[in-house]
Amino acid sequence: MAERERPALGDSAHENRVARRRGWTDVVASQTIDPADDTFDLVESTALDDSVYEGLAGFRGAMRRFLAFSEATVTAAGVTSQQYQAMLAIRVHPDRAIMIRDLARDMLLQPNGAVQLVDRLVSAGLVERKQAPSDRRSVLVTMTVEGSHLLEKLAADHLREMLRQEPLLAESLRRLRHLSR
Repeated sequence: MAERERPALGDSAHENRVARRRGWTDVVASQTIDPADDTFDLVESTALDDSVYEGLAGFRGAMRRFLAFSEATVTAAGVTSQQYQAMLAIRVHPDRAIMIRDLARDMLLQPNGAVQLVDRLVSAGLVERKQAPSDRRSVLVTMTVEGSHLLEKLAADHLREMLRQEPLLAESLRRLRHLSR
């Protein structure tokens, strides 16, 4: 049996399927920009205006500051960014339980990579494997009480930092949106 091809990073079709499954179509999928789509082409035949670069630099700067914050925060809590992302994926999945194949797909991992990630989370006492009630052959990954508490703290810290970065992000996006019209 042939192995399914893993979606590439930035695979908008895969990201749109995940977004639709989570009900984010109005936020993510409808806003996905296809670089080949002329509708969003800011460049006619001239160079980009300096304000485009300023908007992009501001947006990327705010994202980089947030990601640096995130990395330091999760490291201080004793988990990796990937483990934190996995815990978020488990938390938002229906019934707060996810099959490893779905976790792999959501995180753009090979199934064996997702198994190893779950193994590390189980060893840390943050998640546990449970038999799926609908199919005894399937295993669901759920959060432990300890994992839920850690995720709640990390999510609150991340939300505070996102709100702190909001003015720069919003201004950068406002500039870029204004320039695209």
